[in-house]
Amino acid sequence: MNQFIQQWSDAAYTSIGFFWMALWAFILGYAISSIIQIFVTEKRMQKTMGDAGGKSVLLGTFFGFISSSCSFSALATTKSLFQKGASFVSSIAFLLASTNLVIELGIIISIFLGWQFVVGEYLGGILLILCSWLLIRLINPTSLIQNAREKLNESKENPEVDKSFQDKLKSEESWAKVGKQYFMEWKMVWKDVTVGFTIAGIVSAFIPDAFFQTLFINTGEGQQTFGFFTLLEHVIVGPVAAFLTFIGSMGNIPLAALLFGKGVSFAGVIAFIFSDLVVFPVLRINAKYYGWKMSLFILFLLFTSLIGTSLFLHYGFEFFNMIPETSAKMITEKNHFAIDYTFFMNIAFLIVTGLLIYIGFVKGKSVPHHKEMAPKSPMLEKGLKWVALACYAWLSIGILLKFFV
Repeated sequence: MNQFIQQWSDAAYTSIGFFWMALWAFILGYAISSIIQIFVTEKRMQKTMGDAGGKSVLLGTFFGFISSSCSFSALATTKSLFQKGASFVSSIAFLLASTNLVIELGIIISIFLGWQFVVGEYLGGILLILCSWLLIRLINPTSLIQNAREKLNESKENPEVDKSFQDKLKSEESWAKVGKQYFMEWKMVWKDVTVGFTIAGIVSAFIPDAFFQTLFINTGEGQQTFGFFTLLEHVIVGPVAAFLTFIGSMGNIPLAALLFGKGVSFAGVIAFIFSDLVVFPVLRINAKYYGWKMSLFILFLLFTSLIGTSLFLHYGFEFFNMIPETSAKMITEKNHFAIDYTFFMNIAFLIVTGLLIYIGFVKGKSVPHHKEMAPKSPMLEKGLKWVALACYAWLSIGILLKFFV
């Protein structure tokens, strides 16, 4: 019993420590994302993404880069762009860029995993887009694309009012919408982030290394050399592990750091991070938008690209001797609450949060704001909400045990 209580308190302390390490990065990323989403409209984007050529793909990638990292928000925006005339390949480029190339994800990865994984994330995001583009050109699913457009055209959307960029910068209404969008960003991800960081703490305290060595074959602390079939198993199991956690990429980053610390290969960890678009909730949402045939095709497209990209990155980084050592990334051993730059950054960005909420909900309380989200399952969302609340209870009791027992 004493051992269990000790592990419980350690798990809760680690979870909260992980979140404290990443808090300022979340705030910075979502603030930037909110500003961009209000000032750069979908109408402005879709005008330039209408063909399947390189320029359209490049622009889709760029617009995704400056967009939101939330998978569900990215799915809704991708659907809207495709419905309004963007080509299928540029829409896929936008989807992949908006979940893999965004600023806030890179910041979080740098905190938990280091610069090598940031480079891998951004290079991998570009490779995922190129692989998907190549597969689309080779397969040429014209009828699937046409059927998906017809299904989308059955629903009508309200036209988007598009002000000039200069007018928006001067508009108090636009800045109020930024504040409300910032709140919506947190509302979209709070459950995933809560569950993700709680699971990371539980895994660090309760799960023995032997479990990971069984799940990911031929792993172990200090293991650096992997055969091809070992790597192939890792990049296939990585998405399966991501599916089992049921959380988005932002919440998965501390888990990815734990996996790497346990000896999972660079390829397996990268595949785990890339897997937020190949899980069942995304499959179901795409089916609702485009039909099951197109949804399964997108799953095949992304999963195939993910495997190829993860293997390519691993061998490329290995060739240039850029794969970091796992022993250097044991984040559970850090002092998460030291009075250092993280402390002062968190205080500063908590003030930013207060200002954004004030602008959005006090000064701009009469300003309407609605941004389409993907149609989540009410049952799934309710279940995830209760799991998140249970996580708060687990963390609260664990902290009390840490300091008072």
